[in-house]
Amino acid sequence: MVLDAIVPLLSLIALEVILGIDNVVFISILSDKLPPEQRSKLRYWGLGLAMVIRLALLAVISWILKLDTVLFTVADIGISGKGLILIAGGIFLLYKSTREIFHKTEEDADGINPGTKQGSFQKLLSEIILLDLVFSIDSIITAVGMVQELWIMYTAVIVAVSIMLVASKPISHFIQKHPSFKVLALCFLMMIGLSLLAEGLHVKIPKGYIYFSMAFAFLVDLIQLKTLKKK
Repeated sequence: MVLDAIVPLLSLIALEVILGIDNVVFISILSDKLPPEQRSKLRYWGLGLAMVIRLALLAVISWILKLDTVLFTVADIGISGKGLILIAGGIFLLYKSTREIFHKTEEDADGINPGTKQGSFQKLLSEIILLDLVFSIDSIITAVGMVQELWIMYTAVIVAVSIMLVASKPISHFIQKHPSFKVLALCFLMMIGLSLLAEGLHVKIPKGYIYFSMAFAFLVDLIQLKTLKKK
């Protein structure tokens, strides 16, 4: 019986890690606004709360499933509780990523960066919690569609978040060291925000297309970086 659970467990862990990449990138970009000694603390708190939120949502799984119930209809589009959360999260992510890209553009144009003003730990953590909630609900509903056993879901969440905790530091350092990749990461978050917004309106954008296009853009940026180093 345990052997039969290994394949769905590994599949769910892989899916949770892939879905969690968005979270790690968002937290890494926000942590850059803090003094160096507080960045790791924000990453650990953000991802730790993501795990707590997901485990808590698993405990009220029956309520989560009711979020797919249509609450009202707008222009023949049924809006559910999940849809409202995804729409709000998508708009917030689009706003944050667009704002950060604008600040980055200002830095390149004027030699100053109004976006580097240090933010408060509590404010940044509250923004992370908001996105944690959005990503967690999407993740839990996906998990419920894949497996039935709660222990598999709990194990997958704990293992996936542990992997993200380990990966968050090198990802954060890489983004901080290479500004061009920060812009790429922000564009990635814009696409995720658009995807969440579309999903809330029942327009399915296959996430495979998004991840493939961003992986290709990352590869191009990496080749360009290697070329510049050689010169």
